[in-house]
Amino acid sequence: MAARAEAPFSHDQERRQQLEERLHQGPGEQARQQAAATPQGPPPSRWTLDTIRASFDWLADYSRSGVWRLLDRLGLRLRSARVQQFSPDPEYAAKLIDLEMALWEARRYPRSVVAVFLDEMGFSRWPDPAPDWAGEVPVADRRGANNGLWRLIGGLNALTGQVSYLDAYIIGRAKVTEFYGQLVEAYPRARRLYVIQDNWSIHTHDDVLGALGQWPQVEPVWLPTYAPWLNPIEKLWRWLRQDVLKMHRLVGRGLEGGPRPSARVLGAVRARLAAAAGVCGVAGQRPTRSDDSWPVIPNLCVNVHQDRERGPRRRPVHEPDLHLPVE
Repeated sequence: MAARAEAPFSHDQERRQQLEERLHQGPGEQARQQAAATPQGPPPSRWTLDTIRASFDWLADYSRSGVWRLLDRLGLRLRSARVQQFSPDPEYAAKLIDLEMALWEARRYPRSVVAVFLDEMGFSRWPDPAPDWAGEVPVADRRGANNGLWRLIGGLNALTGQVSYLDAYIIGRAKVTEFYGQLVEAYPRARRLYVIQDNWSIHTHDDVLGALGQWPQVEPVWLPTYAPWLNPIEKLWRWLRQDVLKMHRLVGRGLEGGPRPSARVLGAVRARLAAAAGVCGVAGQRPTRSDDSWPVIPNLCVNVHQDRERGPRRRPVHEPDLHLPVE
């Protein structure tokens, strides 16, 4: 039987393809002439029904509603954009292998190897606005106190979810070094402590790297540049902002007595961080608990998908210099 010839494009398919190709390129000269505030003004950054109509001669006689109905019939609609996740790091693949290897070792040798995700976060005293239940438009009350900034450095255990943190007005070389010592104290049995972190200049400063000489068990694991999706502690920071810092009532009027507003806000953050310790279980499984006080932080843990015996999907070129029995 002879091969069946492909059906030619219908008129609507041709129009859709033409529209898609043009919309993907962004508004051009015809759109600029239609929408620019002055004759020499730049073209708009986004499409409107008017600029779409101006960019296609065969749409010139359409009304706005006619353009909308045509686009809707062709499956072309106003859609919310998303940010393209992209890391420009040329060593992305190699760093990802190092990360996978550190996580695999922490799972393979849980008594002797620890992997901790490290990151910093800043927050202000004033509450941020956010949707809330109310009869009228809710207001983020900022009366009665000046704004102020405070900073955190934290470490999230990739296997257990244990949270360690240090807060201060400034997180610089001295505080980062102090936090390394805090991590060493938190994991005294670790013969290898992987600290997975980004490439902030303080992390790579000679003073900080030199101070690591007093803790030979600590080994930094560098994440690719501009790749926050590889660091799950970012979800902890997001939870703090959503659950504690947005729309809080800790600095408004009626709270003149007691601790200062900055102390109240910092106390709330510290309390939530203390509650966050241990929210995750091994390999991304949340541990069970009988009471209802367990904080809810969805998808906070790192799920180490590699098989415990076989190791990660891709082995690094160099084998680790860690020779420990299987635990």
